[in-house]
Amino acid sequence: MSAPDLGPPSCHCVTCADEGVPMRVLGFAGGAGLADCAAEDGETTAVDTTLVEPVTAGEQVLVHAGVALVKLDEAGEGPPAQATWPAPAPRSAP
Repeated sequence: MSAPDLGPPSCHCVTCADEGVPMRVLGFAGGAGLADCAAEDGETTAVDTTLVEPVTAGEQVLVHAGVALVKLDEAGEGPPAQATWPAPAPRSAP
């Protein structure tokens, strides 16, 4: 029995059916980890940036549910080439 062909993966959140929105960081709101960001249509909102810190004004981030999930490159298409991911912590022997 073969698996059904489900087509290409969806760009929508499986939990709420919303999608990520590319936004540009404008500056920083009052609290730590909050940035004022603008979407392409000019809508601005405060965004939690703690998952992608450090961020600076002018950078682009992908925002879902008010949280920046990843920094985008200058073209707004995925993580920057120089992005580094933290190495997993070494496990101790059992």
